[in-house]
Amino acid sequence: MTENAYIATARRVLALETGALALMATQLDDKFVQAVETVLAAKGRVICTGIGKSGHVARKIAATMASTGTQAYFVHATEASHGDLGMIGQGDVILALSKSGETKELADLLHYARRYSIPIIGMTAKADSTLGRAADILLAIPDAAEACAETNAPTTSTTLMMALGDALAVALLESKGFKADHFKVYHPGGKLGAMLRTAADVMHKSAELPLVAAGTPFIEAVKSMTGKGFGVLGVIAKDGLLAGVVTDGDLRRYLTSGKTVATIDEVMTKSPRTAAPDSLAADILRTMNERKITQIFVLDAGKPVGLIHMHDLLKSGLA
Repeated sequence: MTENAYIATARRVLALETGALALMATQLDDKFVQAVETVLAAKGRVICTGIGKSGHVARKIAATMASTGTQAYFVHATEASHGDLGMIGQGDVILALSKSGETKELADLLHYARRYSIPIIGMTAKADSTLGRAADILLAIPDAAEACAETNAPTTSTTLMMALGDALAVALLESKGFKADHFKVYHPGGKLGAMLRTAADVMHKSAELPLVAAGTPFIEAVKSMTGKGFGVLGVIAKDGLLAGVVTDGDLRRYLTSGKTVATIDEVMTKSPRTAAPDSLAADILRTMNERKITQIFVLDAGKPVGLIHMHDLLKSGLA
């Protein structure tokens, strides 16, 4: 195959799957609403299950739900027949995936669900299949051609299942008012977790802060600044509010200017850039890059409660 042939194949596959997704969007009905409401009303977890590629998709749907506020767990249909049915109980909801709806390994699990009145949400392309008939709620996917026509390997069908699972997870999180703060609790690691950290999560606090009172003699203030090692100094007014800041750059400019200063107030920058404790770390890093600064004080009601250096943000995983 030539490079052009590879691209032609890719475009054909993408066009086929995009068309199938568009068709599925037009076919959504009140069954989707029932699925959302059933999960919201459940006291237990969503048990996602499937075999083969459908099983991989089910595992991903469970992971997405679990990280977005819906308790979910993946149970392999084959393992369910060998003891893992004990992981499923009344109060749970089963989300079973199978394009054909005739996956033999699902039989024991479906029978178990019926026996204990556990609701079944079935995701399949065949409404008149074993899964389609057993499901209390049928989430039908279009019976579209697979992208790999010669082998009929699961491609389009798994894309449809994945997208419908995402739609269900997002509808659930929006219904619950799930926000970034909640997501951070479930996803503290990696780049996503780092982006959701706040100033309060990464800042230096209390005794670590390089602070001096307004009117402090210049030399004394410089000693305090260098002793802390942050390359910045906060100047505090009598009411405890931040009056200004002094950076290494400010010191270098004044020391080379030949001017004589008595107090640190004469050197400080008034109205500096600051952050609130609940400011997102990602937003603070963006501000630092845009303003070409490397430190920022965190204020609560105008009073310093923390300090963030760019290195703190980079070490937290934002780089």
